[in-house]
Amino acid sequence: VTATDEDEGLNGHVKYSYQTVSLKTSEIFHLDGGTGAITLMRNLDFEEGNFFELEVQVRDGGDLFDIAKVV
Repeated sequence: VTATDEDEGLNGHVKYSYQTVSLKTSEIFHLDGGTGAITLMRNLDFEEGNFFELEVQVRDGGDLFDIAKVV
C-alpha cells in the first residue's frame, strides 16, 4: 500500500496500520507501519479461505488519515 503527503517536516510523514482485520488474517499478513508493505508470515492455505480482506489506515503527522481496502 502506498500513500504520499506533500507536507514538509513531520506532517509529511505517513504511518500505516490496520483499521479492520480479523485475528486469523493478522496472523497471516504483516503490515510494515513505515513502508506500507504487506508480506506473508506463513504459507497461504486455501482451505482456510480463498480470499482475505484487510482495511489499512494511513495517517500523517498532522492527524489526517485515509483508509484503503485490500482484498
